[in-house]
Amino acid sequence: MTVRAVVFAYHNVGVRCLQVLHAAGVHIALVVTHEDNPDETCWFDSVAELAIAHAWPIQKPTDANSLELLQAVQDASPDFIFSFYYRHILSPEMLGLARQGAFNMHGSLLPHYRGRAPVNWAILHGETQTGATLHEMVARPDAGAIIGQTAVPILPDDTAIQVMQKVTFAAEITLWKAMPDLLSNQAVRLPNRIKEGSYFGRRTPEDGRINWDAPAQTVYNLIRALAPPYPGAFEEIREHRFIIAAARLERQEDRNKEQTDDVAPRSTALGLQVQDGQFVGYCADGGVILIHKLLYESQTITPTRFMELVHANAPIEQGQRSHHAK
Repeated sequence: MTVRAVVFAYHNVGVRCLQVLHAAGVHIALVVTHEDNPDETCWFDSVAELAIAHAWPIQKPTDANSLELLQAVQDASPDFIFSFYYRHILSPEMLGLARQGAFNMHGSLLPHYRGRAPVNWAILHGETQTGATLHEMVARPDAGAIIGQTAVPILPDDTAIQVMQKVTFAAEITLWKAMPDLLSNQAVRLPNRIKEGSYFGRRTPEDGRINWDAPAQTVYNLIRALAPPYPGAFEEIREHRFIIAAARLERQEDRNKEQTDDVAPRSTALGLQVQDGQFVGYCADGGVILIHKLLYESQTITPTRFMELVHANAPIEQGQRSHHAK
């Protein structure tokens, strides 16, 4: 007997998990995805293109719980409903249309980091591991019983895109391992103890503003969590926004090298500066961010051009800092 599934999907996780279902012999009765947002950098693979390549029926509704979509899902007669990085919450009425259950793939080790942008939040909080969790869908987001999960490391210099690539692989492995038990209706439901976990909401580009009064590790975590293709951690000077695209935290071996080289004394001012022809960021705890790539108006900017912009012959208004090259 052929097992039928309706799949709500987006992003690389959506593409890879759809391919897992297809490889497991599941009939994809309907794919529901999003129209790409023209204001968003779509660096990930397209669920819509995959569906078209396989001739799977596809819809891109603005309302994931409309009466029209409910009818379409009901007409698809699904044994399963899956959600793989789909961005809307599905109603209990929608979830109830799946005869053998509705399941979501979440990009963290539940019950930790329920909610939005779990990879970015995990890096921001300095976590050393995250992963992917397949869980039952219930009315409350990311709160259903756990079917399986796979952990991956977050290395000290990993950026969000690097961790996201690991989480995508973890999602594929988790679903592949779970499929035999799901298809035989023998999947074990493990408790999702949400009171022991955490929940975080949606982030916006403005959340990337750097506070140089924070410890250097905190600033570095922000840079890693938002590095392109995400919107980026930034500082604004004289109404110019500078985005840190690549950096690393200064470590002891860097300090040792500085002591043996002929370099200028460090500035005592905080924030984004130029030191010996290189971009650096000075934090209140004495830590230093070594900046390898700085963006201005979406283009890489040189230290010389940066100095021209921030030292323009105009008075510095209250609240604007002075930056000095050494």
